[in-house]
Amino acid sequence: MQSPTTTITAAIQNLNLTPNFLPKFPPNPLRILPEFVNHRNTASMASTFGRFKVNSKLDNNSGEFLTITEYAGKGGANVGDDLVVLFSHLEYAFKRIAALVASPVNSSLGKSSGGSQDVDSGRDKPKPLDIVSNEIILSSLKNSGKVAVMASEEDDAPVWITDNAPFVVVTDPLDGSRNIDASIPTGTIFGIYNRLTELDNLPTEEKALLNSLQSGNRLVAAGYVLYSSATILCTTFGSGAHAFTLDHSTGDFVLTHPDIKIPPRGQIYSVNDARYFDWPEGLRRYIDTIRQGKGKFPKKYSARYICSLVADFHRTLMYGGVAMNPRDHLRLVYEANPLSFVAEQAGGKGSDGKNRILSIQPVKLHQRLPLFLGSPEDIDELESYGDVQQTVNPGYDV
Repeated sequence: MQSPTTTITAAIQNLNLTPNFLPKFPPNPLRILPEFVNHRNTASMASTFGRFKVNSKLDNNSGEFLTITEYAGKGGANVGDDLVVLFSHLEYAFKRIAALVASPVNSSLGKSSGGSQDVDSGRDKPKPLDIVSNEIILSSLKNSGKVAVMASEEDDAPVWITDNAPFVVVTDPLDGSRNIDASIPTGTIFGIYNRLTELDNLPTEEKALLNSLQSGNRLVAAGYVLYSSATILCTTFGSGAHAFTLDHSTGDFVLTHPDIKIPPRGQIYSVNDARYFDWPEGLRRYIDTIRQGKGKFPKKYSARYICSLVADFHRTLMYGGVAMNPRDHLRLVYEANPLSFVAEQAGGKGSDGKNRILSIQPVKLHQRLPLFLGSPEDIDELESYGDVQQTVNPGYDV
């Protein structure tokens, strides 16, 4: 009997999604034909990205704009050939997922698959669209030849890919997929570590797990992809946070938000405050205070909550404030750590309400914790209330 994953993949192939997802993409992201080379000028980009044309160029005298490959290479971060190759394959995966999310068949692919939730592992019940996204990323990482192990929200245990490859990738392949039917933004979250060569003599399962349980302060690169009105890849290589927007006319991710700086303080908080009466006293007092404009920032805060982690975090990164889930719901390894790394590189903070996220040592692959991300002054003020972690967790259905 075929597995659900095999059946889903076959169905997608029969729908002819793969060859048609974006007609101008080359079949191999490393074999860029001349017609795909980026030779944009300022005038054409101004019409495409409007106000984001400023500071996106290679230099003040150049009419060309940086792609993410150019930025990661010698034109920008100069992170090394291995990481540039890995990112080329990740880009290819993200473009395929973006096309899949936008496809008219996603309403059926977004529904939950059969079977019960695996409560012991802490994973959500998988959905077909999650599974396919996971397969797309795994396939791209295998093809890159640069990844030793991948740890995913969709897998019970890390997957050992190849010996002697330099990197470890952790990922939530499709965050927010329960909202697909309503066309609410979704996203991919990822983090990249160096392989721990000192573990090479251990059994495969053990070294795969230990490589995946590195603390966030060892991240080499991290980021997220927002699938919305635009497809935006926001990433950091440890030297600032930068966002690249997918140009559908060429298939390039082009630098549109260079050197993102989150405002020191915002005026927006993002949380599901339908859970207000399950919150601890400190968190209730904090929200009541900032809503009334009686906090350290003397303006009344507004609530903005999408219930899609990548979307809520992206808005917070752009406008400031704080995005939070106060209960132990979000995963340290492949959600909290990568997003906290991006937040810190943009001048913000990531906290569990008491501790810096990147200083926490993971002990389980699917370990959950509260998560607070945002402007440094907002996070500091929130933590000052002390009791902000929700311990009452009645098991919400939605």
